[in-house]
Amino acid sequence: MRTGRTGTAAALAGALAFVAFTAPAAEAADTGITVTDMVVNNGKPIVVGISEEKFPSVSFRVTWPSGYTPTTIDAHPYLYHDTTAAAGADHGGIYMASVTTYDDSPTSGDCDGELYIDPRYTLDSNNDATSWKIAVAARLWDESDTKIKAEEYLTGFGSVQVKRAGRATVNASPEPVAKGKTITVTGKATRADWVKHAYVGYGDKLAKLQFRKAGTSTYTTVKYVRAGSTGDLKTTVTASADGYWRWTFGETATTGGATAKGDYVDVV
Repeated sequence: MRTGRTGTAAALAGALAFVAFTAPAAEAADTGITVTDMVVNNGKPIVVGISEEKFPSVSFRVTWPSGYTPTTIDAHPYLYHDTTAAAGADHGGIYMASVTTYDDSPTSGDCDGELYIDPRYTLDSNNDATSWKIAVAARLWDESDTKIKAEEYLTGFGSVQVKRAGRATVNASPEPVAKGKTITVTGKATRADWVKHAYVGYGDKLAKLQFRKAGTSTYTTVKYVRAGSTGDLKTTVTASADGYWRWTFGETATTGGATAKGDYVDVV
């Protein structure tokens, strides 16, 4: 691949974020290039905050026609949504940051790379937290490496979910507190806003208040509380034992889950 011979990587414009999957080979009508065994991020959704992040590797296998070499072909995976594969490749697509090809025969090789995504440049709407289709831009180049002889956009690799990152905070007081007295537990549920480039209140989110007794390793859910319109969480409990209090909430189709670091309260 033109992205590099064995052991050599080159950067592309843009960044890529998508979920791991395994798909059948895409049929290549014009280039003769096929891509199989695409696996990204260990099968987990890509959850993106408000700054550039690095994710686990992407890997796939590419096969190309006889007479070409890794330096005269392209096979670049990318994401697109709400458009066609061809249009997504030029406008609004999210590309892989880098790829290395390990050619193990004259016409095939395994590829891997790292994933970087910066929402400040690649995600300009919170509506981008949705299902993205996966395609591969395939090209054959002439020996001078300056003219494209054939190109196409391979599809049929399924779709992936890109999500907004969530956060949760907690504060339990007073500290210390007398046994049998009231503890007030506050906090906030927030999630990444890709337009404001900040974490904003996750209004109306249902969260769990959990407690872990000192000397143990397991949290137990005490009650459920729904956040206010600005994401604020608040409830009261009765002090019974030393331990840690935290808020946690689960993921949805558009937003990742979050768990606050436990806040210790000494009961005297």
